[in-house]
Amino acid sequence: MGKRKKSSRKPQAKKKKDPLPSTFPCLFCNHEHSVTVKIDKKAGIGELSCKVCGQHFQTGINYLSAGVDVYSDWIDACDSVAKDAANDSGPTEDSTQYQSLGRHGGTHPDIQMTAGEGHHSDRPEGYGQDII
Repeated sequence: MGKRKKSSRKPQAKKKKDPLPSTFPCLFCNHEHSVTVKIDKKAGIGELSCKVCGQHFQTGINYLSAGVDVYSDWIDACDSVAKDAANDSGPTEDSTQYQSLGRHGGTHPDIQMTAGEGHHSDRPEGYGQDII
């Protein structure tokens, strides 16, 4: 048995690569295809701008970077700014009240204890005692 003749083989078609998107949705105004990316590889800068709301963003790129990379850097930068803003806003009024109680007991500021009530007064009698 021999190999098949090469003339009987059909030429293989090259796989088409899907092109990367060149326009993106804006994170601030939520318009589809409003964000465009310009890449200057000589200067090493990728610039992103929204046609509708006017948002601009610049980031450093390398020779392998594409428009998608600039867009993903923009998303990461927006997330980090949002997290920093959430951390800088500080704790809320309720959380500061509970933080002052700590792990060692205390009560909620709205609950008042009468004389003779201890920390474990809400437990049934005999609960948590050692049995000999």
